[in-house]
Amino acid sequence: MRRRPDELEAMDHPDCDPVLLNRTYAQFPLVNRAVGGWKGIYAQQIAPLLASGEPARLLDIGCGGGDIALQLARWALRDGYELGVLGIDPDERAIAFARQAAAKSVLPAGKIEFLRCTSADLVRGGEVFDVVISNHLLHHLDDAQLRGILADTEALATGLGLHADIRRSRIASLLFGAATLPLARTSLIRRDGLASIRRSYTPVELVRRVPAGWQVHTAKPFRNLLAYRPAWS
Repeated sequence: MRRRPDELEAMDHPDCDPVLLNRTYAQFPLVNRAVGGWKGIYAQQIAPLLASGEPARLLDIGCGGGDIALQLARWALRDGYELGVLGIDPDERAIAFARQAAAKSVLPAGKIEFLRCTSADLVRGGEVFDVVISNHLLHHLDDAQLRGILADTEALATGLGLHADIRRSRIASLLFGAATLPLARTSLIRRDGLASIRRSYTPVELVRRVPAGWQVHTAKPFRNLLAYRPAWS
């Protein structure tokens, strides 16, 4: 299955239908619970870093509607960890939705924040975080942008960097298309999801693009996980 990096997703258009866009953000939690794998990532890789009990910070780059950031903050609160979560996105529509979702959550004040900015802005501001993550961001980037995000992660992360993304395959496209058929007319999930699969990387393609200090892992179902720890550099 040939990669199609120039295919645009409807959500990325500035004149995207706002009703369909908000419905898409609202459906992201359902999709991410089914295919994102973040419960396992949290338990196996993030929670051990928080186990010391010291206050920690986590950054979600390209947070979209904020569902992953909110879920990580909930899990950390449940487990008794002192974790502050910051979600960032350059799209003001995403940040507006994420802030509304945070306001409706039961999280205590100060546990989560959403800002319209980029990771480069935070690097310039001298910010650091114990954990830096992204979810389904990498396939949106060209090669120069990918190098920039990884360099920013190295500058921002003191403990762990994790970028989870789709792993391209024909089977993934067929299964996702069938599973999301009921959502086809309700949001952009199916249309943009299929485009995302076509834009995403295979593990070999990622290995060829990442600098030293990064590791490429695969996970089910059809996921890539790009990992960085300062100790590896």
